[in-house]
Amino acid sequence: MSDSTPLPPQNAESSKQTNRGAGSGGSLRILSIGEILWDIFPSGEELGGAPLNFALHAAAMGARVQILSRIGSDELGSRILDDLVGRQLLLDLVQIDPAAPTGTATVALGVNGEPSFHLGEQVAWDFIEVTDRALTAAREADAIYFGSLAQRSRTSREAIQHLVAQTRSRALRIFDVNLRPPHVDREVIEASLRLANVLKVNQAELLELGGMFGIPHNSTAELPGALAGAFDLEVVACTLGSEGSILYCDGETRRHPGVAAEVANSVGAGDAFTAVLAIGLLTGQPLDDINRRANEAAAFVCSKSGATPVLPPEFLHAARGVSSKAETTDFVCLS
Repeated sequence: MSDSTPLPPQNAESSKQTNRGAGSGGSLRILSIGEILWDIFPSGEELGGAPLNFALHAAAMGARVQILSRIGSDELGSRILDDLVGRQLLLDLVQIDPAAPTGTATVALGVNGEPSFHLGEQVAWDFIEVTDRALTAAREADAIYFGSLAQRSRTSREAIQHLVAQTRSRALRIFDVNLRPPHVDREVIEASLRLANVLKVNQAELLELGGMFGIPHNSTAELPGALAGAFDLEVVACTLGSEGSILYCDGETRRHPGVAAEVANSVGAGDAFTAVLAIGLLTGQPLDDINRRANEAAAFVCSKSGATPVLPPEFLHAARGVSSKAETTDFVCLS
């Protein structure tokens, strides 16, 4: 399963045409690494995976976004490529595995739209490889996004950690924790925290990390700053569901009360939040503005049935033609 098959010519050509559109015109360069899969809901299938959701939202906002993942040489994999044509996302790093199947996740929704997942095992995204093009993308990126779930296998874990380590010192290294038993490994999480400079968690994950690493704190609001100090993180963002979010950056802790929404389901809401966070940090927006806009985006996604609905016009093209602050300056949080 370690050999890759090139993208089928028709899909490769389609992606090239798409990439000359809005996504390839942005100045911000983002690499998202991890799982692409099909979420199987009671009502049908939806394309998903946090790295893909994040990448689609960031690309829609005008960044030049590449996604590194691996799909199967099967019908589900072909459908992924077909569905992504026209979505402004660069697909040149998507690998096709000749043996392992495309990933799936069976999703059940709770009373408040909160999802639970059952993930297929030994699927294509468990075998992500380092390639020369992937190394180039990592070294040129203004931001790299990675999570914990795609690191459940040794092959993908080693590839992801190696690529994150190749980024420039000024790049954002965004670690989006995804604690889904039984795929929770303390060593993997610790290594990822030490590679990252930005951490995104939800409230349950924040508390679990605090307990996992014995981080002393007097309240939930203090825990992001305590985690930042323990792992030399510049930014910690914690989503609190309907209660908004906490955003810690360089000694400043800001809270947003959230945006009211009629929840269809919350799948993808956190990924939209992270995309707005990344663009905001890269373009030097004030923390309160980032927090507000990220909550607005998350609330909008919650109100829709899919994980990556087209965001309202005020979010689109936010990064177009904007140079990253990481090009010329060290990372700075603006109050």
